[in-house]
Amino acid sequence: MEDRNNNVAVVGALMLVAGGIIGAGVALLYAPQSGRKTRRDIARYTNKVKRRAGDVIDDFSGSVHDMVESVGEKAEEILDKGKDLAYDAKRELLNVIEDGQQKLEKQKSRLAKLIG
Repeated sequence: MEDRNNNVAVVGALMLVAGGIIGAGVALLYAPQSGRKTRRDIARYTNKVKRRAGDVIDDFSGSVHDMVESVGEKAEEILDKGKDLAYDAKRELLNVIEDGQQKLEKQKSRLAKLIG
C-alpha cells in the first residue's frame, strides 16, 4: 500500500511539473516582448526545464528501480517459503507412508498368525 501511495505522489508531482511547463510556455508566447527576446527566453526556459525534467526522471527511475528490487526480494522470499513448504510436505508424506507400511506389516503378521 505504501508503494502505491508513493507512485501516486510521483505521478502527481510529474503532472504538476508538466502543467507548470505548459502554462509557462503559453505565458511566454503571449508576453509583450520582441520575438528575439521571447525566443531567447524560451530557449533558456527550455534548457532549465530539461535539467529539471532530467532530475525528475532520475528520481522516478530510482523509485521504479527500488520498487523492482523490492518486488524481486519479496518474490525470492515467497519462493524460498514455497520450497520449505514443499520439503516439509515431502517429509510428512514419507512419514505417512512409513506409518502405513508399519501398520500393513502388523496386519500381515496378525493375519499370518491367524492362518497358521
